[in-house]
Amino acid sequence: MSIAERIIQRGPTFGSLRRTPGDPRRNIDWVMMAAVVGIIAIALPIVYSTTYKFLPSRQRPLDPFLYTQRQVIFVIVGGLAMALVMALEYQWWKERARFLYGATIFGLLLVLGLGRTTGGATSAFDVGPISVQPSEFGKFATMMFLAAYLSEDRTENVSYSKFLGGLMLVGAPMILTVVEPDLGSASVYVALAMGVLLVAGARVRHIVMITVLSASTVFIAVITGVVKKYQVSRLVGFLNQNSDDKKLQDLIQQVKQAKRAFGNGGLFGKGWLDGPLTNNRSIPVQWADFPVTALAEQFGMLGVAVLLSLYGVVLARIWRTAHLSKDMLGTYICAGVFSMLLWHVFQNVGMSLGIMPVTGIPLPLVSYGGSSLVSFLMMLGMVQNVHMRRFR
Repeated sequence: MSIAERIIQRGPTFGSLRRTPGDPRRNIDWVMMAAVVGIIAIALPIVYSTTYKFLPSRQRPLDPFLYTQRQVIFVIVGGLAMALVMALEYQWWKERARFLYGATIFGLLLVLGLGRTTGGATSAFDVGPISVQPSEFGKFATMMFLAAYLSEDRTENVSYSKFLGGLMLVGAPMILTVVEPDLGSASVYVALAMGVLLVAGARVRHIVMITVLSASTVFIAVITGVVKKYQVSRLVGFLNQNSDDKKLQDLIQQVKQAKRAFGNGGLFGKGWLDGPLTNNRSIPVQWADFPVTALAEQFGMLGVAVLLSLYGVVLARIWRTAHLSKDMLGTYICAGVFSMLLWHVFQNVGMSLGIMPVTGIPLPLVSYGGSSLVSFLMMLGMVQNVHMRRFR
């Protein structure tokens, strides 16, 4: 038998020029990938504009590109992590979801004792010049374990026992995140549970139960002193944005300045590096908590509309992939990523507009910080994984 006949008999090989229609490499969702790249392309100039005039407490000159360079490194690391997630079939990740979830619980417990306390919350480890937040990577692990757990149920709608099991599964990392305390990240776990369990067939009363249990957890944390006073003041300030209470003025002014940035920008913005509020650092922690205000002031509502449209494209493609998935595991994965991404965007933009309380929740792929950026690229990589293998 000739070499050519052997190749034909075996079918496509690594060395063959043609790939089968079911080859994962032929089924990458390039529309979603382009939208993700577009969001990151908007993010890097925003990170630079909010940090290039930053001076540390010792008043030493700081490289104006330092934060932007770090963000580029985070993007590269996140891109590599995304590629790794895409390369290994999501069934492979399912088999290791329990281990990843266990590592998440261990990390959240460890950070409470050994983590760095910033702004009253002990939520990160210092690793050289950067910090690592277990709660951010825990979103990926918890999403995978919840999807794997629910996909084992072969019934059309999730059973009540499976519902309770899924609720406890998400509840463990959520409670540990509340203890840090980081109510913003804890709210993301609630969104994850609601989104996936709703797709799995949970009834309305089950969703109401999730809401009640989550509110009860936060209430108990407040009355027992686990949640710090400054976090309680954020909620009080949100409910009383016209208050004259001096204790709330810093928070109220932060939100007022954020809303002013939208007004300053108008429709087309002041121009890059020409936003007065951004240049004067009138909005605290703008690069991490309020990046959309820098976008609004410099590029106007048109710039914000472009960013939100790109998020809309990503969400639409995730929704599409959920419908195209060959199994419920893929559908649950997409539901989890969709819910967390949507909640992050709504909460971050909402607190910048004063319609949601300030929680410090990052704007996906835009806010400065490696843990959130890498985690979201991994989650979007998992959606791509489902899309790439929908025919296999």
